[in-house]
Amino acid sequence: DLNDGVPYPGIATSTWVRVGKGWVWYLPAERSGMTEWKHLLGQTPHDAIYLNSLFHPRFTLRPLIAAALAGASRGSVLLAPRGELSPGALALKRRKKSTFLALTKAVGLFRSVVWHASTAEEADLIHRHFGSAAKVAIACNLPTPVEDDGEIPDVDSRAGKLNVVFLSRIARKKNLDYAIRVLARSDLPIQFDIWGPIEDEIYWSECAALMQGLPGNVTVCYRGMAEFSDVAKILGGYDLFFLPTRGENYGHVIAEAVAAGTPLLVSDTTPWRGLAEHGVGWDLPLAAGESRFAAALADARKMIVADRGGWRRRVRAFAAARLMDPSLVA
Repeated sequence: DLNDGVPYPGIATSTWVRVGKGWVWYLPAERSGMTEWKHLLGQTPHDAIYLNSLFHPRFTLRPLIAAALAGASRGSVLLAPRGELSPGALALKRRKKSTFLALTKAVGLFRSVVWHASTAEEADLIHRHFGSAAKVAIACNLPTPVEDDGEIPDVDSRAGKLNVVFLSRIARKKNLDYAIRVLARSDLPIQFDIWGPIEDEIYWSECAALMQGLPGNVTVCYRGMAEFSDVAKILGGYDLFFLPTRGENYGHVIAEAVAAGTPLLVSDTTPWRGLAEHGVGWDLPLAAGESRFAAALADARKMIVADRGGWRRRVRAFAAARLMDPSLVA
């Protein structure tokens, strides 16, 4: 798993292993160079190569170069940037990413790929960076089906506090520091729980320092990593899901939150827009400032006091309509 120093036990590496309906090649870190990729692509019959990142050196650049050297046909390589071209994502390590994009465009590294965009907005970003001739296919993500048992989960009142959850990777893109600064501006009694793997230790230290300056009405607790099978139950146990992310091409955890009936407070840098109009939360511009987000926390508290059960049922209905749309499969 992320940041683990020890591999999973009993896993055979550098060979095809049957997993469910597919085959997996577990790649040791010390054997992930061009030679390994050329061997893997050359010895494995395939119709297409699907790459799930734009910038990853090991799992995008090396296989892409290996495919080009092997003479891959135009359109046989599919590449999904996964939100990495959003303005918020590009603002992180801007100089390094700008240099990379300039160099790869100059040598035509991505000229023959078919881009997979999750939304029309992401397709626009791809065309903006790689030109109108770039071939882009839009296919929305397929979420986990909503299972509504009709019950509204209990939320631990914790002495009348507003129970807020942040569940995501601890990385700059997810903007946890912004969330902490928002909490610092609220005078509500708030319990703020943080779930997720610490991907960036330096960033986590910065966030921890900000937590030390929070007022006494806000209690913060880092809960550690969440098992995937427990995510729905975890999210369902809070009044509000708070993720002021710098950019998401979809936002799986947002889908999981609404499926659990938990209202949202997110930035407007995701496809989850118009939340206030649907009565399921807020999507606010980060430029509006921490005070605007703090005001949304106050509004959330009022909604919970007025009709907590009705609000959560509305969120679940919204999730069912959006996440179980049969057109997504088409």
